Amino acid sequence: QVQLGESGGGLVQAGGSLRLSCAASGRAFSGASAGWFRQAPGKEREFVAAITHSIGSTYYADSVKGRFTISRDNAKNTVTLQMNSLKPEDTAVYYCAASFVVRGTHLSNPNEYIYWGQGTQVTVSS
Repeated sequence: QVQLGESGGGLVQAGGSLRLSCAASGRAFSGASAGWFRQAPGKEREFVAAITHSIGSTYYADSVKGRFTISRDNAKNTVTLQMNSLKPEDTAVYYCAASFVVRGTHLSNPNEYIYWGQGTQVTVSS
């Protein structure tokens, strides 16, 4: 079992930055790939970014490439999402997720993740 908890959400003006953190506890988190997803009201949950457990390869949705950066610190059992140049369309609840089995192209599929945090609200005002 892995327990995940997000923090760092809030209200920011367009063009601003936020840093989301996901703290993991339980089973050895260093062996899990991790992802960030988001869900806006009335929309489906969508992939934002992912990082693998092994060499830390990173993957991004086209909508956030060049603006968001995902990283992990296995010693601290944390995954971080640095979000820069935020836009109003980035407004959503952001979720951290983890899986010990997801690989490759499946990293962007929320159904491949077993462990989820409770989410943190990000609101970007125009």
